[in-house]
Amino acid sequence: MVRIASGQGFWGDWLEAPVRQVEGGAIDYLMMDYLAEVTMSIMQKQRARNPDLGYATDFVPLMERLLPLLVRNGVRVIANAGGVNPRACATAVCDRARELGLGGGGRGRGRGRVKIGVVTGDDILERLPDLLAAGHSLANMDTGEPLEAVLGLVQSANAYLGAWPLVAGLRLGANVLITGRVTDTGLTLAPMIHEFGWAKDDWNKLAAGTVAGHINECGAQSSGGNCMYQWERIPGMDDPGYPIIEASADGSFTVTKHAGTGGRVSIPSVTEQLLYEMGDPENYITPDCIADFTTISLSKAGKDRVRVSGVRGRAATDSLKVSVSYSYGYKAVGTLVYAWPDAVKKAKRADRILRTRLERLGLTFEEILTELVGVDATHGRLAGKPDPEIAEVQLRVAVRARDAAPVERFSREIAPLILNGPPSVTGFAGGRPKVEEIVAYWPALIPRTEVQSSVEIIEV
Repeated sequence: MVRIASGQGFWGDWLEAPVRQVEGGAIDYLMMDYLAEVTMSIMQKQRARNPDLGYATDFVPLMERLLPLLVRNGVRVIANAGGVNPRACATAVCDRARELGLGGGGRGRGRGRVKIGVVTGDDILERLPDLLAAGHSLANMDTGEPLEAVLGLVQSANAYLGAWPLVAGLRLGANVLITGRVTDTGLTLAPMIHEFGWAKDDWNKLAAGTVAGHINECGAQSSGGNCMYQWERIPGMDDPGYPIIEASADGSFTVTKHAGTGGRVSIPSVTEQLLYEMGDPENYITPDCIADFTTISLSKAGKDRVRVSGVRGRAATDSLKVSVSYSYGYKAVGTLVYAWPDAVKKAKRADRILRTRLERLGLTFEEILTELVGVDATHGRLAGKPDPEIAEVQLRVAVRARDAAPVERFSREIAPLILNGPPSVTGFAGGRPKVEEIVAYWPALIPRTEVQSSVEIIEV
């Protein structure tokens, strides 16, 4: 059996979670997922301003805090915290490890010593012109439009690597493995492949490991967090236990958490996570395999223990997904809060006044979106008629345009409504709306033969 604990579900997740996972009981691996599509563009901008940045900076002080305990307990870390600059992230962690006196070589678990692995090859930003010239259109998977149409606006381009480059790093003895854009599922699948010696065509086992990774990837979302089922009765959410995968060589595994922690691991909590971003349940496509979620069998295996078995899979496709981000234009969001009586009527009147003024100014926007937070912002028209006696409502108006000028002018039209619009207004403490660049997402496919990953080991 191998125990793979989830420590982060996104960049900005609970900082105490990985510490509690390492201190709370026996685990073999700690996986931490930091990357989302928009995160890559943020990191690319950071690296453009400073070549030593471009990674999840929270990861470095966390490793400084955890490294002595990780080394003492023989826990190995796998994290895609490297973003668009894995080597810089690894160098920063290496510096902290050296300061802690954790230098030296060694292989395997590496008790007392640190070897940092770096996985690269996912970043294809600089290669885009050559790839397009070679006939790879990198067409938008949603619209079919070729990438050439927005090439000059592209900010980042990363292919999704799978688990096998991580397996290579583990086989080289890395006890801290830092990657760029690797699939969320691959962070959990890789230790299972490494520990059990699965082959590249063990499709059912790879699919089982992929399902384990999908359950593990969002942190506490599978152990009681963000869970709708009996949410009021889930205990101890001030100190939730994050999920741990206890995996067996045959591909079956159990989802659990450390004893004495809050939250709940149950069939409903695991099921809700399985449904997250699932898409076609019979064809969950990853770089490593295609998993059939309709074959998953869940059973209760004790308190806070759910056994997962029966997963079947098929061969991986010939393509890798590429996540491209590009500059689309500008946006701004302004808010005002209107109080009882007639809060909804006042907010709607303010919206009409604002739109009339924008039209008179001759401003052109791609879209103007108005939401009444507390009334229809979540459910839209399905919310039905608002309560006329509602105590307060937030008017939220957002605009989007290709040029910054109209958005900037819009940002100056919200504040005047405080004194020359409907009465009983408040909630403008945030000041004038901020004009922000829009980063758009462009999903594409590329032949996997065009992407070559590499692994290097840094001896501390």
